Amino acid sequence: MQKTSIKLFIISILMLCFFKGNAQSATVTIDQDSDISKLLEYKKDLKTAYTYKIQVYQGNRTNAERVKSEFLNAYGEWSVSMEWNTPNYKIWVGNFRSRLEADRALQKIKRKYANAFIFKPKKDKKK
Repeated sequence: MQKTSIKLFIISILMLCFFKGNAQSATVTIDQDSDISKLLEYKKDLKTAYTYKIQVYQGNRTNAERVKSEFLNAYGEWSVSMEWNTPNYKIWVGNFRSRLEADRALQKIKRKYANAFIFKPKKDKKK
């Protein structure tokens, strides 16, 4: 009985070595045009993508322009736009691809703009 179990053990070891020795390996090389990365960066900034934004101000035009200028001086890393939504002007920040990315930015922005909040803008039906 013991000889049989030893033989099975040796046979299984030999079979594992045999199968491992016949395994295939390969290397994959991707040849990609450099314009593809530029295109992907451009696509991130499209307004048609579902993105998150942060609103830092809502009110009259004079104050909106002032807040936009102050924001650009304080935080130059995100895009800033002034939107008009009857009867107020709104200052919107960023084009964040994920909620997590927007939350991280909001933590920084809230230090100076306590009323800032994250939202997901509605898509235009015209486009």
